Amino acid sequence: MKAVIYTEYGSPDVLKFKEVEKPVPRDHEVMIRVHATTVTSADCLMRRGDTILSRVFLGLRKPRRRILGTELAGEIVETGNNVKRFKKGDLVYGFTGFGLGAYAEYTCMSENGSLVIKPANLNYGEAAAMVDGASTAFFFLKEKAHVQKGQKVLIIGASGSIGTFAVQIAQYFGAEVTGVCSTASIDLVKSLGADKVIDYTKDDFTKNGERYDIIFDAVGKSSFSQSKGSLNKNGKFLLTTGGFLDRFLMLWTAMTGGKKLITGMSIDKTEALIFIKDLIEDEKIRLVIDRSYPLEEIPQAHGYVEKGHKMGNVIINVQ
Repeated sequence: MKAVIYTEYGSPDVLKFKEVEKPVPRDHEVMIRVHATTVTSADCLMRRGDTILSRVFLGLRKPRRRILGTELAGEIVETGNNVKRFKKGDLVYGFTGFGLGAYAEYTCMSENGSLVIKPANLNYGEAAAMVDGASTAFFFLKEKAHVQKGQKVLIIGASGSIGTFAVQIAQYFGAEVTGVCSTASIDLVKSLGADKVIDYTKDDFTKNGERYDIIFDAVGKSSFSQSKGSLNKNGKFLLTTGGFLDRFLMLWTAMTGGKKLITGMSIDKTEALIFIKDLIEDEKIRLVIDRSYPLEEIPQAHGYVEKGHKMGNVIINVQ
């Protein structure tokens, strides 16, 4: 099968389009013919291996798993002997997690992994692009911050993959939403349902005197220390890209009460994917697509995403 592999950390040039051995599903695994995947900022970080935390999971000197890719949509073409949740022919979308492997024509996943039947009203590319951004927004806003009707929520990076979904999910739960983005993205963020939009090239939300119940940094552009002055007394600062210091601060703020820092990552996304599937099929949220590329052009896609100016999602068409 064809796949994009990497054997060393570095620039997008380390990604190579190759012929590799097709995987074989174990007893509790399904083999998926991948129709589409994506390129995210997290994929770029893993390719670079430029943080200690990423190398702990991926390999200290070189990557242990050669095929990147965490979001996918495709068709189950083979099942292991003990698989009960799925059958051959099921159309699915899911998150591979630390198993990675979506940058390939075929990959195997546990039947108990973050994998569900894909939304009926989305094609493969659209379904793949819903996975991580939407489920991460749901994880932080609903599962961690318990967003409620009437709360004031600020989304930093409101035009990105996570941010576009965060605006819609916060609005769905009845929050008053303020999006922070660049000038070019203002109309997009307004169209997603944001009540207010702040252009970060002109205004600094930390200096406007407003207070929020939740500040969600979806792109790692702020910090708890910078933002806590804009939080209400028991406000929560949500950070998707936290490091070791942020995890320490999370524990500290949890013990001291008052304003809290919440960081981490959602590993099991099954519940979130089912919830998102229902929202999509009921047309309560929509997807924003920036660009799409064929599998062999993943290096170019990484280069584009790494510039940090994408709006929404970048799709990779595998089949």
